Amino acid sequence: MASSGVPQPEIAAAVKVGRYRWVICALLFAATAINYIDRQMIGVLEPDYLRPEFGWSASDYARLVFYFQLAYAIGYLGFGKFVDWIGARLGYAVAVGVWTLFHVLHGGVHSVTQFAMVRFGLGVGESGNFPAGVKAVTDWFPQKERALAIGVFNAGSNVGAILTPLIVPAITLAYGWRMAFIATGILGVLWVIAWLALYRDPHTHKRVGAAELAHIQQDPADPPVRVKGLWLKLLTTRETWAFALGKFFIDPIWWFYLFWLPPYLHDTYHLDLIGFGLPIAAIYLLSDVGSVAGGWLSGRLMKSGMTPNKARKLTMLICAICILPVVTTQYIDSVWINVLIIGVAAAGHQAFSANLYTVPSDTFPRYAVGSVIGIGGTLGAVGGMLFSLYIGRILDSLGTYSAIFAVAGASYFVALLCIHLLSPRLARAKIAA
Repeated sequence: MASSGVPQPEIAAAVKVGRYRWVICALLFAATAINYIDRQMIGVLEPDYLRPEFGWSASDYARLVFYFQLAYAIGYLGFGKFVDWIGARLGYAVAVGVWTLFHVLHGGVHSVTQFAMVRFGLGVGESGNFPAGVKAVTDWFPQKERALAIGVFNAGSNVGAILTPLIVPAITLAYGWRMAFIATGILGVLWVIAWLALYRDPHTHKRVGAAELAHIQQDPADPPVRVKGLWLKLLTTRETWAFALGKFFIDPIWWFYLFWLPPYLHDTYHLDLIGFGLPIAAIYLLSDVGSVAGGWLSGRLMKSGMTPNKARKLTMLICAICILPVVTTQYIDSVWINVLIIGVAAAGHQAFSANLYTVPSDTFPRYAVGSVIGIGGTLGAVGGMLFSLYIGRILDSLGTYSAIFAVAGASYFVALLCIHLLSPRLARAKIAA
């Protein structure tokens, strides 16, 4: 019997463990869905509404994406440290509040410059979603459940991407594209209210019983330390770069799917705002399955006795192989066969990403997780910025997506190679106090 009165993991196993941590995961899922509705709307509205009204070229549109990603890169780094300092509860509320404000302001822009400004503000706010979400998962879930929890809340991105081409056209056709930004902004306001009402740290939460708390805290505790010059020390740690370079190579591909799939379907198959709704929804429905399946598979392999290192990397290798056929899309005439290929690739990305996001929590103490996520997210956004400019130039000069999909198919093998070379065993990083 434990002297503290709190059941130890082996005792708690015999007690019914509560499930309030999954309520927290559901809130993370909802925030991520709203995050992706807000960021993806520009892609859905671009071919039929924004491009004709503002008269921009592919390179002009690429620069708007670039400004969003620039803000995302800056904000990601800042929010990682901010969330480590202030905690997930207030940090997440600030992030959603900022991005909701700038999302609503999209409805009042009247020039490309103004559009660029609100995209920048949106990027700053949205950059807080994953540092805060992963921080919350680290606080609320034991190591063996983190990949699944991250996969579940990361699946919100796919749900948001599915809902956007289905609900935004209806609002736009009825009330105009400006009102679509204002109406969807209400979701962010409602989420902030729910988050502040329901979220607390698990050890102080009235809805968390002793058995669930023991389950959450079953891993060896990290010392409550604040390391001076943490960022500089993290930047000289190989495990930081294993995560960050993984993000650098795979994040640009997800940005491409998010912002360029509607223009791709419009330009290649002449689908309009209504026509590409179902194909895009189908692609992200498949990616939703991948997000959960990737977390489940690595967790299942670990339960069967495989080390976290082998389980994570084997899962990521399987994902990279599933993604590779996307290089053939430009040689296939059928829109629905291409939707299937791209959907499987998007599923592979989400499964790969769910495991990549566990690397910081697997290799770093809790006090450094947010900062590592921030560094990796920044580098991923930088990769996305460079890829966006590349896409704009390729489309303006060649008018074809072939070279773009070739990069999309190969990037995951490069990312996995970097991860393995920099962290061959996914061992715990050593950070001097």
